[in-house]
Amino acid sequence: MSLLPLGIGLLLAAASPGANTPGCRIAPTSFEGWSAQELSNSRLRLTFVPQLGGRLMQLTFDGHPFLFVNPKYKGRYIPPSEAKGNWINYGGDKLWPMPEGRGDDQHWPGPVSDVLDDGEYDFHIVSQGDTCTVRLQGPADPDTGLQYTREVTIDSMAPEISFRAVMTNASRHPIRWSIQSVTQYDTADQQRPETYNRNFWAFAPLNASSAYFGGYHVRSGLADDPSYSAKDGMFSLHWTYLENEVWLDSTAGWLAVVDSDSGYGIVERTKYAAGAEYPGNASLIFYKNGAALELDDRGMPVVRSSTVSDAPFYMEAEINSPMVSLPPGQSYSFDTRWSMLRVPVGEPKGVSSAGVITRSVTAIRSGASIHVTGALGVFFPGELIVRVFDEKGAELTPESVARVSPATPVDLDRTFTASATARRIAVHLVNAQDRSDYGSLGEAQITDAGAGS
Repeated sequence: MSLLPLGIGLLLAAASPGANTPGCRIAPTSFEGWSAQELSNSRLRLTFVPQLGGRLMQLTFDGHPFLFVNPKYKGRYIPPSEAKGNWINYGGDKLWPMPEGRGDDQHWPGPVSDVLDDGEYDFHIVSQGDTCTVRLQGPADPDTGLQYTREVTIDSMAPEISFRAVMTNASRHPIRWSIQSVTQYDTADQQRPETYNRNFWAFAPLNASSAYFGGYHVRSGLADDPSYSAKDGMFSLHWTYLENEVWLDSTAGWLAVVDSDSGYGIVERTKYAAGAEYPGNASLIFYKNGAALELDDRGMPVVRSSTVSDAPFYMEAEINSPMVSLPPGQSYSFDTRWSMLRVPVGEPKGVSSAGVITRSVTAIRSGASIHVTGALGVFFPGELIVRVFDEKGAELTPESVARVSPATPVDLDRTFTASATARRIAVHLVNAQDRSDYGSLGEAQITDAGAGS
């Protein structure tokens, strides 16, 4: 955890609005009736509405939109002073404090319209060039003592976003909070928006030493919600129209959200702080909006919010920072990274710095040939290579597989000739121009055809 003096890193000169670079661009725009700012490259389009609590209101990858925008409030702004304690859910992606609750001033009584959630944020262009960075800075909240700043960066071509969220103690006394990234994903059926997407999923690795029974904790809603499953070290959420919130103390540092109808997905990543305290032990939270059962004033069970106008179709993916104690004037930064891609069919088996694996890499020898298979999604455009190693770990001649792109899932099915001394392979994604290595997408021992059958 890094504690930064107030204002450090926030003094870069802003460039003029609307300027552009060959690869990425920052420009004012209009979105659903709001005055907005757009950050874009050839694959991504990020639309911010600074007036709405600095929200990222929509994100598209190759034209596919990911985020929920509440039709009830399109083009409207209701300042906190007029919200009368209600929560004005515009949608999009924002920052919240944790823990939540109404018992004391060490808990945020949200969701609620306040200056953190709905205050007008200042928008600044930090830099343009090979990368583009914008900063959204919010007002100080007298109730929590918090002030939020968010810097968002993309480069000229990759479908990847870097977020740096900063919470600053703007009060005159010590405070202790976690900062939470809250993203509302649209779960409506894109062809029939009056119903929900029956093939929308979320995934996160389970903690083998979880503090929660079964690896996750149902915070609200049905404990036996059929949306949830936990097996082979992975938590899966198959979205259904039932309100529920589930907490995970995952230590892997990633979650994935996938629309399996279209194949589009997002992987959100952060660095888990081993040994740190997380709010309620939860590093990740999923919330499903939907119908809920409650008791009426006669004590009879009734279904609440059973229509899409009352409870629109969306799911929240939330990433928490550790709990942080801040003296007056001090700041804490929390970094997350999103990668957009087309995900191969199947449940993720793992995530690396290079992409997603939904079917693990295998390598089978038949005579002088090695047959390599796997199902992969990549975070960057580049080239897949198979690195080959002998029994002593010495690298033999690598094999180039194919040019690949985040826009297309990879069904790896390649046979090549290798030395009889080959014992192990590793599949890597490299930059096609400078050959820099993005990382491994899996490795396997080479087995003989028919072995074990």
